[in-house]
Amino acid sequence: MPERIRTARRYARGLVAAVAAVTALVLAANAGPAKATHPEKPDHRTTNPVEAAVR
Repeated sequence: MPERIRTARRYARGLVAAVAAVTALVLAANAGPAKATHPEKPDHRTTNPVEAAVR
């Protein structure tokens, strides 16, 4: 018959698992693309399609 796990050890395992899960969620939430600190002005020049240049 397997040994019973002590209550304190069971709670400690649960706490460690909860901390690991929260850490993973925080890291995943912060893994998005970085925001530009100084956004550049958009380039409003128009380009011609390749088909129009060939004709």
